[in-house]
Amino acid sequence: MRVLFRNLSVLTTYYEQEDFAYKYEFSNRNVFQASDFIEILQLCGRNREFLEAKACHGKMIRRLDLDGDVTTLSNVLINSYSKCGFVELARKVFDGMRERSLVSWNTMIGLYTRNRMELEALNTFLYMRKEGVEFSEFTISSVLSACGANCDDALACKQLHCLSLKACLDTHVYVGTALLDLYAKCGMIEESVQVFEFMQDKSSVTWSSMVAGYVQNRSYEEALLLYRRGQRMSLEQNQFTLSSVICACSNLAALIEGKQMHAVIHKTGYASNVFVASSAVDMYAKCGSLRESYIIFSEVGEKNMEIWNTIISGFAKHARPKEAMILFEKMQQGGMQPNEVTFSSLLSVCGHTGLVEEGRRIFRFMRSKYGVSPNVVHYSCMVDVLGRAGLLSEAFELIKSIPFDPTASIWGSLLASCRVYKNLELAEVAAKELFSLEPENAGNHVLLSNIYAANKQWEEIANSRKLLRDSSEVKKVRGKSWIEIKDKVHVFSVGESGHPRIREICSKLESLVIELGKFGYKPRVEHELHDVEERKKEELLMQHSEKLALVFGLMCLPEGSSVRIMKNLRICVDCHEFMKAASMATRRLIIVRDVNRFHHFSDGHCSCGEFW
Repeated sequence: MRVLFRNLSVLTTYYEQEDFAYKYEFSNRNVFQASDFIEILQLCGRNREFLEAKACHGKMIRRLDLDGDVTTLSNVLINSYSKCGFVELARKVFDGMRERSLVSWNTMIGLYTRNRMELEALNTFLYMRKEGVEFSEFTISSVLSACGANCDDALACKQLHCLSLKACLDTHVYVGTALLDLYAKCGMIEESVQVFEFMQDKSSVTWSSMVAGYVQNRSYEEALLLYRRGQRMSLEQNQFTLSSVICACSNLAALIEGKQMHAVIHKTGYASNVFVASSAVDMYAKCGSLRESYIIFSEVGEKNMEIWNTIISGFAKHARPKEAMILFEKMQQGGMQPNEVTFSSLLSVCGHTGLVEEGRRIFRFMRSKYGVSPNVVHYSCMVDVLGRAGLLSEAFELIKSIPFDPTASIWGSLLASCRVYKNLELAEVAAKELFSLEPENAGNHVLLSNIYAANKQWEEIANSRKLLRDSSEVKKVRGKSWIEIKDKVHVFSVGESGHPRIREICSKLESLVIELGKFGYKPRVEHELHDVEERKKEELLMQHSEKLALVFGLMCLPEGSSVRIMKNLRICVDCHEFMKAASMATRRLIIVRDVNRFHHFSDGHCSCGEFW
C-alpha cells in the first residue's frame, strides 16, 4: 500500500470522523479489510460524499497491512472520486498505481468522457494503446462517445470504426450504438445507417440513437419510418425516442402524427417528463396549435429552463409579444434566470412586431442587468429589429460595431430589410458579403433580384439569374406548400400540374382572384423577376404553391374551419396580400407557416403586422 500511494502525500492526513464510521457500521472495528474499504467507497460514490471518501482514503494509507487486491481497491477509489466529481484526485490515484488492470483504464477513460473532458479521454486511450493494453467493448464505446461530443473529423470516425472491426467489436451493442451515434453527429448518416443495419443485437438505446441521428441530420421522414418499424417489433419506449420522434413531427409540421405521438406519451406515462413535454410544447407551437402548446406547458409541474424557453419561443414565432413578455416575467418569478435562448426569442418577437424601443431595451439590459453577453444570434435579431422598422442606416452601423466578424444571418437580416424598403445601395453591400459567406444559398440571389425588380433594373436581374444558372455551388430550392386534408398530406409545387384535381383547383383559383378584387386585392407584380408584360406576371404569380394549397383547402375543408398551410420558403409579398384578402372574403382563419414564422390571417389582417 505504501507503494500504491507514494505520489499522494497531499492526502495522507487522516480525518478522524467517528460519526462517519458509525454511519457505515464500522465504528466498533479495530481491523479493516480491503473488502470493508471497497464497501465504504462504493457507498461514498453512490451518495456523492467526497469528504467521507477522502477520510476513507486517509484510513487506507495508514493501514499499510491491508490484505486483498490492491488494484481492485484503487479502481474503486478512482470510481468513487469520479462520481464525486473530483477528476484530479482520481487521476492522482491512477498515476500512483504500480499495476493497472483493464478496469483501471476503462474507469479513467469513462471518467473523462462523463465530465466532458474528451481530449483527456482520447489521450488516455492512446497512452493505453502505447502501453500495449488490450481494450474491450467498454473502452472503445467510451472513446467513441468522447469523439461524438466534438465531432468534426470524419477520418477519426473511420479510424475508430476500423479499430472496432479489427478487434471484432463492431457488432457489440455498446460499440455499435456509440459508433452509429458518432457517425450521425458527424453528419455521416449513411454510414450510421449501415452500422445500425449490420448490428444483430439492438437495444432500445440503439433504436433511440438511430432515430435521434435521423433527426439531427434533418431526415425527419426517415425518423418516423424507423420509429414505426420499431413499434412493429414491440420496441421499448423511452423518453429519448419519444422526444426525437416528436421533434421530427415538429419540423415536418405533421400535426396528425404529432397528436398520435402525444397520445403515446400519455399511454406510456411520459406526459409528466419535462423533456418529453418540452418537445410536445414545441411540436404543437410549430404546427400552429399554440393553445394546445400552452395547455401542455401549464400542466407540467416542475418546469425547467428548456420548457420555459420553448413556450416563449412558440409565442414569439406566432408574433404574440404580450404573451411572450408575460411569460418572461413569470419565468423570473419562478426563480429561473433568462439565458441566451430566452433573449433570442424576445428580440425576435420585437423585430417581427415592430417593437423597436422594447428591442433596444432588452438588448441593452441583457448585459447590464442579466449578465448575458450578446452573441451572433442576438446581434442578428437586433439588426432585424432595426431593419424591419426601416432604420437601415442604424442597422448597418450596428453591424460595423459588432466585436466579431458578421455572419451570414446578420447580413441576411439586413438584405431582407433592404428588399422591403428598396434600399439598393445597402442591399448590394449585404449581398456581396452573403455571396462570399454562403455561395450555395440561392435565396440571397433571389432577394437581391427582388430589389432589382422593384427598381426595374432588368439587366441586373438578368445577370443575377445567369449567375444562378451557371453556378455549380448554388443550391436551388423549389418552392413547395403542403396541407393536411382528412389524414392525408397534399403537396403543391410552383406551377403544379401533377395533382389529380389541379384543373379544378386552377379554375377555382381564377374565380377566387376575381372575388378578392372586390376586397381590394390587386396582384403585386413589382417583385416578379421576369421582364414581361404585367398580365403575364399576374399569371406567373397565380402559380405559387401556397395559393394552390389554399384553394384546395377551401374546396375540401368544412365551411368556417381554419386552413393551415406549410411552406418551405418565405411567403412572397403577393401571396401575403392574397391571404389577407382571402381571410376577409371567406371569413376563415388562414394560418401559413413559412420558413421563418407563422402568419395568422383573419378579417383582412395578418398577425405579423406587416413586420415580416
